[in-house]
This record gives sequence, structure tokens and C-alpha cells, in this order.
Amino acid sequence: MTSLTSSRRQFLRSTLATASISALPAWAKPLGANADVRVAVIGFRGRGAGHIKQLLETPGVRVVALCDVDGDVIDKKVAELTKQNIVVKAYRDFRECCADKDVDAVTIATPNHSHVLIALTALANGKHVYVEKPVCHNLIEGTRLMAAAVKAEQKGLVLQHGMQRRSDLGWAAAMEWVNEGHIGKVTLSRALVYDVRESIGKVSAAQTPPASVDYKLWSAPRPEMPMMRTKLHYDWHWQWPYGNGDIGNQGPHQYDVARWALGDPDQLPKRVMSLGGRWAWGDDGQTANCQIAFHPYEPAPLLMDLRNLPMRDMNPKLGAAVFRGTRTGNVIHCEGGYVAESKAYDNDGKTLTKFENFLTGPDHMKNFIESVRAGRILKDVLHIRHGCHAAALSQTANVSYRLGKKLSPGEIKERLGSDKTAQETFESLQQFLIGNRIDINADQVIAGPWLNFDPLTHQFTGEFATEANKLCEEEYAAGFELPEIA
Repeated sequence: MTSLTSSRRQFLRSTLATASISALPAWAKPLGANADVRVAVIGFRGRGAGHIKQLLETPGVRVVALCDVDGDVIDKKVAELTKQNIVVKAYRDFRECCADKDVDAVTIATPNHSHVLIALTALANGKHVYVEKPVCHNLIEGTRLMAAAVKAEQKGLVLQHGMQRRSDLGWAAAMEWVNEGHIGKVTLSRALVYDVRESIGKVSAAQTPPASVDYKLWSAPRPEMPMMRTKLHYDWHWQWPYGNGDIGNQGPHQYDVARWALGDPDQLPKRVMSLGGRWAWGDDGQTANCQIAFHPYEPAPLLMDLRNLPMRDMNPKLGAAVFRGTRTGNVIHCEGGYVAESKAYDNDGKTLTKFENFLTGPDHMKNFIESVRAGRILKDVLHIRHGCHAAALSQTANVSYRLGKKLSPGEIKERLGSDKTAQETFESLQQFLIGNRIDINADQVIAGPWLNFDPLTHQFTGEFATEANKLCEEEYAAGFELPEIA
């Protein structure tokens, strides 16, 4: 990722500018092999609770602070830790937590829209940072995060993503096996997110946030907006100001593995197109619950296939759909066979080998702590750029989808052209929707345009560029602008 163009710089100056941090605090220094690493966990109602557990299990680590906008969540976890004789400071405001001189590193598991704001605030205060996926909410934030990472590295600070598969020994073995050419060259890298989810319901008027939550802090960096959903927590994933849909929620895990299988290209592809819809639910969610995205990397493309509805008959008891034995996961297609998660097969479906230690390693957080001690990222696969790339793939796909319009199946097939895999995947989606009693001739698929993308400037170009780039810009509330890291 590279610097912003002049127009984007102007946007950032006018909407995001805050005080520049020219030097890190005196306590930002390598910790060495023997010193305890003092960690604050920010956001722990969900994934962050796993952070706490992993950190407590890691030798030489002390959880010294917790931060969450929900007072009930804080009180419950503080009481739980007190029973284990673990004393922590409790914060509601992430800015106060990041300024704590007794904290060496922070982990971030808040809603997507606040990831970059908190990460940059922590770096500006001299903290090492572990940020969950997606590491950013939009393309501009991803560019800002990468620029901050370069400057942080020069000062001995670690900025790591939270995509655990990068520390998985089984996936590492699978990638090595593929690269050795046992089944020929990679022809397609397929990411699958087949996971049954439920409707979030529909409200008739704005809802009142829970009394235990500081809604202004929860909203940051967005301005406070009416809460148009029944539940404040988690269901934000399906509304654009806060989430990125499941393609940007679970999707980055699979996008990252898919990109890994292509040799971790340094640049994003120059085109993108996405299609899908939000069927059956009629709720307050805005993101797609079934979505296909095409990313024509060269020489082999990447395809994302997402389906949040049941296998058939809208019956969640039947579970999710399956592709070559895989639900949520990855399939790496090669000339002489394919890898589907933990196993490799020939083209006839005969098992060739199985990869051991698959999705079993708890080493991702441990790897972060070891990098913190060293004052540098020890393994390239942990670098934040991988997180930024995975997030950007989902975000470019969503931009195409959001610019789309409803088309008939015939019109969509025409748009997909002679791409055999694209045509087959769309046909599979049609049959999947029919199996769930959805008539796409009446409730049509939303098909986005093919968008041209400049991987050097991280901007869309050509037709629809103005509309596409506008979707990468978001409003930042006063007092919650993204800090500059000098």
C-alpha cells in the first residue's frame, strides 16, 4: 500500500486531521526476554474475552487493564478476575486506557468501525497493538493504518492483525505442499463463507441503547445515530456505518488464506465485481446475506462465495451449504487436484494427503507477545499489511455491490461473460436460492458493475469512480478524528 493521492490527502486534512504525534513516549521501548508484558484488552464482550483467556495462559504476560463502553460487561469481568486474584484497572474510554503508562500493549476487539481509531490512538501513545479483523472499516482507514505501521516499526512498535490462520501450522504445511507443485499450478483460489445466520428483525422506530452503554463512545468515530435495530451488540455487523457484512466479518479469514494461496500478492487486483442480495428476512440489515465477489488476480483469480441462508427450505436445522466438503473455509484449485481445508485431493476426489495440526494452534497471540518483546514483527505473516489486504478485498467487493442494481438472471450471465467458474458459481447460487423457495425472477439479484481499481493509489478509476470513491469516505465525529502518527 502506498501514499494517498492529493485529493484524498485533502479529504483527510479536512475531516480527519488532529494533533500530530512527533515522538513516542519514553516508556515505548523493547521489553526484552524477561520483563512482563503488560496488556490492556479493549472491547471484550465477544472476541475480546478470548483475548483475555489467551493472554492469561501466556507466560510472562499480565492483563493489567480492561476497557469497554458497557459498564455491565466491565463489572462482570472485573469480578470474575478478582476471584482469580487478578487486579485490573477498568476504563470506559479507550483514550484514557491508551494513555495509561502502566500498559505496554493493547488488543482491540471492538466493533469494526472503531478499530483504526483505537489502533492509531494506541500507537500514538507508544503502545504495541493487536487489532482484530477486519483491521479497518474502509479503504482510507486501511491506507492510514499501513502508513502508521511503517512509522511504528521505525520506533520499535508492533502492529499485528488478528487473523489466526496465519499462525496455524496446518495451513502453513498446506501452503508449502501446494507451492512444491504436487498437484500443479494454482488455477483458482476459492473463499467460502457458508454459515447460517438469523434475521435481526425490523423496528418501527429508533431504539434506546442499553443504559449500561456509553453510546457516544460506542458510536465513535461515527457521530451518534438513531439505533435502528433491536440489539445494539453484534447486529451492527449488518449495517454499513459500523459493519461490513459477513464478507467483511468472517470473510477476511477466508480472503487471507485465499490470498496466501496465490503467493500473497503485493497489490490488489485491478478490477472487482460483486453480486448478491439480502433475501428472505425483510429486516433492518443492509448488507448482503448471499454474495459472490470476483477478484481477477493474475495468473490465477480469487473468488468469494458467501451464503448466510440454510442449505435448503429455509430450515436452519439442516445447517449451511457445502462445497467439496467445506462450509466456511477455503478450496485451492490446482491443475491436478485441489486442497479443501485440511486435505488434498486429486481431480477424481481421491484423498492424497492430510495436513496435521490443522486449526489447533493457539500461537497467534503468543506470536504477538514474542514480537512485542523483540520490538519488531518476528514473522512476516503477522504483518498488518496482510490484514489490510484481506479487509480491502471485502471492502472493494462491497463497493461494487452497493453500486449495483437488480438484474435478471440472463442479464447477470451476460455480465459474467465467458468466465466458466463465474457462470458455474452463479448457477449454483441460483439453485441454492430456489432450494430456499426464493424466486430471483421476482426478487432479483443485485449486480454491481465491474469497477476499475488503481492498486497504487487505492482509488477506483474509470466509469463509476466518483460514486465508488465516495463510498470509501465516512463521517468522523468531532473529538474522534483519526490521529496522525509522525
